[in-house]
Formats: sequence, structure tokens, C-alpha cells
Amino acid sequence: MDTICIPLQLLFTQYSLLFQRCPLYMEPQNLTGVSEFFLLGLSDDPDLQPLLFGLFLSMYLVAMLGNLLIILIISSDPHLHTPMYFFLSNLSLADISISTTTIPKMLVNLQTHSKSITYAGCLAQVTFLSLFAGLESLLLTVMAYDRLVAICHPLHYLVIMNPRLCILLVLTSFAVSLLTSLLHYLMMSQLTFCTKVEIPHFLCDPPQLLNLACSDTSTSKILIYFIGTIVGGIPLSGILYSYIRIISSILRVSSSAAKSKAFSTCGSHLSVVCLFYGTGLGVYLSSAVLSSPRKGAVPSVMYTVVTPMLNPFIYSLRNKDIKSTLWRIISRIA
Repeated sequence: MDTICIPLQLLFTQYSLLFQRCPLYMEPQNLTGVSEFFLLGLSDDPDLQPLLFGLFLSMYLVAMLGNLLIILIISSDPHLHTPMYFFLSNLSLADISISTTTIPKMLVNLQTHSKSITYAGCLAQVTFLSLFAGLESLLLTVMAYDRLVAICHPLHYLVIMNPRLCILLVLTSFAVSLLTSLLHYLMMSQLTFCTKVEIPHFLCDPPQLLNLACSDTSTSKILIYFIGTIVGGIPLSGILYSYIRIISSILRVSSSAAKSKAFSTCGSHLSVVCLFYGTGLGVYLSSAVLSSPRKGAVPSVMYTVVTPMLNPFIYSLRNKDIKSTLWRIISRIA
């Protein structure tokens, strides 16, 4: 009788440990068996859904039109075919891609009162968002280097920042971002989930997915934060180094007018850097610190919608070349 009880006790212990990991109403499955996830969004209040839809649709359209206008202005004026504006047009393209990766799905869910996203759609969001966010981070670093060369080596600027180097810098940025996005994809695709996966966010956020997984994610969590630190930290260090060199070079100039002109050429880029890395740091810290997962969605709104919407205004309002070209296009149409 004792020999029969011992295996039964072991079996009961194994099942107890299994249900501690996945609640009773959840059945462990391999990720390939999960057909869809559920994005809980920013609020469950039905009265807020039309307001959120109108707000995010307006911001998305402004972001799209503003960044497309920047690309149109730069491509239509030969005087703007310089390294700085070449990088700016690529930055606008990255902004469009970041917003398009997440906001259309959110708008569809708000309009149809649905919260579902397919497994393939969720993986696509994770992959493309990490791709374009990483690309924007690296492009901002490249633009800081461009300003460093323009201010510290003005006589050799066009020789150093030749078209071949500019294209190489953009392609390298894209290749590094693609590599990190593939790492994100591989990590997420290896996770095992329970059924009825509810993500307290308006997008498929990797830290949230790791928290909801039934499998052991300790290694994945360390790896994903390590990648985030590398992809965000190294470019930010490059930007800080560039601006330390720029500021020390400007301070050596005796003319106040020359100082003002040098600072004005960096003002727009510095504003975008602060906006991008400020919101990015907010997302990074909120996922690690905040107890309520939904509160972490607020910095993500800034990161995916507000920053791409404001970037065209920052560059156009502070840039005489873009403003003059824009007025020429408007007068030509009128």
C-alpha cells in the first residue's frame, strides 16, 4: 500500500507545481498553439473609446503628414541634398514606420471594440518596433556626428561627409537594428504561453510578454534588458561625446554671432534627442519599476505617437531652409 501512495504523492506534487505556474483556468500550450493575444489598451471605460480613437487618429495623421512633408521638401529642393537633410529624411521615414507599426492596429481595435491581435501580428509588432526604434536611435547618433564634423571641421565637411560615407552610415544603422530586431523575434518566438493571454498594453511589449509567459524567462529578461542597454546606451554615449566636443569647440570661438549660429544648427537635433531618449528611458524604467503594467503604457504613447508627431515641427519651425522651401511649394501650388 505504501509503495502505491508514494508515486501518487509525487504525481500530486508535480500537478500542484504546474498549477502554481499557470492558473486553473489556463492550460499550458506551446506558443505555436496560441492563435491570438488580447491587447487591453489604455482604458476599459467604453465612454473613453471614441475620445481615444479621435485623439490617436488625429495624432497619427499629423505624424504621417508632417514626416511625409519633410521628405517631400528635402527631395524636391536640390539645395537640401546635403548630408544633414539626407539623415533627416531617413529619420522621418523611421518615425513614420514606428507609428505605423502600432497605431493602426490600436485604431482598428478601438473602432471595432475588439482587443485581439493574432500571434503573427504580435510577433510582427515586436520585431518591427525594435527595428525602427533602434534605427532612429542610431540615426540620431549619426546626425550628432554630422554636426560634430560640420562645427569642428567646417573646411573638410564635404570631404569627410561624402555621399558614400552617408549611405554607409545609414545602411550600417539599418543592419545593426535589423540584427537586434531578429534577436527580439527569436526570444519572443521561443516563449511558452498559457491560453487567454491578456496584455495590459496597446501594443505587444516584450517585457509584458515575458511576464505573461509560463516558461522560465529569467535568461530572456536579462538578455532583453542587456540589448536595450546596449542599443540605447552606446548611441547615447556617442551623442554625448559629440556634443561635448561641439560645446568645447564653440566656446573657443570669440564671436558671439558665430557661437549663436553654431548653437542654432544643433538646437533642433538636441531637442529631438531629448524627446526620443527621454520617452524611451520612461518606457524602459516603467517596465522595470511600476507595479501597475498599464501605467507603463503612458510613456509608450509618447514614444510611438507623440515623438514622431513633434519631430517635423521641431525641425521645420527652427529651420529657415525647410521653411523657405515649404513656402515655395505652397506658393507654387496656390
